[in-house]
Amino acid sequence: VQLQASGGGLVQPGGSLRLSCEASGFTFSTYGLGWLRQAPGKEREFVAAISWSGGRKYYADSVKGRFTISRDNAKNTVYLEMNSLKPEDTAVYYCAAEPTGWGTGTYDYWGQGTLVTVSS
Repeated sequence: VQLQASGGGLVQPGGSLRLSCEASGFTFSTYGLGWLRQAPGKEREFVAAISWSGGRKYYADSVKGRFTISRDNAKNTVYLEMNSLKPEDTAVYYCAAEPTGWGTGTYDYWGQGTLVTVSS
């Protein structure tokens, strides 16, 4: 099982980034997927999740209206479009997969993380 996150980097406040996470080694299309993040000195927190079909999406209040999660089951890839970025969005972002398919279960598989830094 492998989840490979990419797309992080340095961006100015107000800017945008698109994270990608390509998965392999499990039946991607039946799993719920999520993005979580961990800022320096803080605990890891939930950012967004999506159900197996993409029909259900969940967001943390702190990113609602700015971030969009999506998936492409044909490409075994989940995305996180991040707009209007703020310095407090700075963190290592992790993608994860959970077997219930609904996006609300316990994450079994984790990617390695990609660093997002929002700074002027």
